Amino acid sequence: MVPPGTFANISQYVKSEISLPIVASNRINTPEVAENILENEWADMVSMARPLLADSHFVAKVQQNKPQAINTCIACNQACLDHIFLNKVATCLVNPFAAREKELALIPTKQPKNLAVVGAGPVGMAFSLYAAQRGHKVHLFESSNVIGGQFNLAKTIPGKEDFHQTLRYFNYQLTQHKVDIQLNTIVTPDILSTFDEVVIATGTKANLPNINGIEHPCVVSYTDILSGKKIAGNNVAIIGAGGIAFDVAEFITNTVKSVDANAFADHWGIDLSMKFDGGLKTMNNESPIRKVYMLQRKIRKSGADLGKTTGRIHRASLKRKAVTMLAGVTYDKIDNDGLHISIRKKPRLLKVDTIIICAGQTENNQLSTALKQQPCHIIGGRILRKG
Repeated sequence: MVPPGTFANISQYVKSEISLPIVASNRINTPEVAENILENEWADMVSMARPLLADSHFVAKVQQNKPQAINTCIACNQACLDHIFLNKVATCLVNPFAAREKELALIPTKQPKNLAVVGAGPVGMAFSLYAAQRGHKVHLFESSNVIGGQFNLAKTIPGKEDFHQTLRYFNYQLTQHKVDIQLNTIVTPDILSTFDEVVIATGTKANLPNINGIEHPCVVSYTDILSGKKIAGNNVAIIGAGGIAFDVAEFITNTVKSVDANAFADHWGIDLSMKFDGGLKTMNNESPIRKVYMLQRKIRKSGADLGKTTGRIHRASLKRKAVTMLAGVTYDKIDNDGLHISIRKKPRLLKVDTIIICAGQTENNQLSTALKQQPCHIIGGRILRKG
């Protein structure tokens, strides 16, 4: 959630007091952020760690004046810091080659093939790029008008604005490697009949739980909310307490532009002006913009599967926004009065006007089942059984 370069502003106060060279660090993930720090003389140098896992050629690409070619760190922590805390090797969510450069070497193919990739979500984009880099001719089909799949939903979440950078990177690299991208295309078996092999990367769709009244007009999917097709009401129940549910809760309760360093600092009680001891000040009191309940069937902490480095932040953020988290929930029915639930067999009515479904994901598998003779490979989230 930390906006890029936020804490570099503090370096200037240290620099003004001592003669030793000052190095600014943390969330410096683009050449523009780094240059801004140096031009403002907040520090003598900048330090990067995670961005060089995302792209070990970062500096070379800057020297070549190709910043658009950089695979930008999105600060998710999922494969670097979260791995370290589990005693695993640090790698990178946006760069799976990090720490696996020999294991995952892209060796040029001796038998170039004409490949069809169906689905331009993260895995479809990645496969298309790597196959093209090896020398295959790749045709990437996407039913919508943009590439990116659910990354286009993720980039709307406060704190995940850098997902735009990943989409920019793939747009550039796929063009550079001459991947034929065909948008607004509904793929049929006939379209795929001329290709040597087919790769299915059609991803997942939202799971719809079996609840009496689930077809009620107040029930919407997380995709409807994040895409802007639906607007949450004043009283909301979120069914699910995983990563998507936390993202949705953040989305519908957010009052702060997280890309604004000053607003971020005010929200969390951080003193960027260094007028208060320890750089800390009183957090702003914010009135919740809507009442939100987050519900789960399992009796455990909400967001138990979130990363160690970010889970505590998400829980703290939603607690400040008075989000009520309930576990051990049985969903009885949905009607005009709201959502009827039971907790430890005690019935309770949540008088909500919007119920958002974040109850995992299921396969989007219509096309793969329709292909009979075509050589077919299924990759990515498409093979997941649950979210």
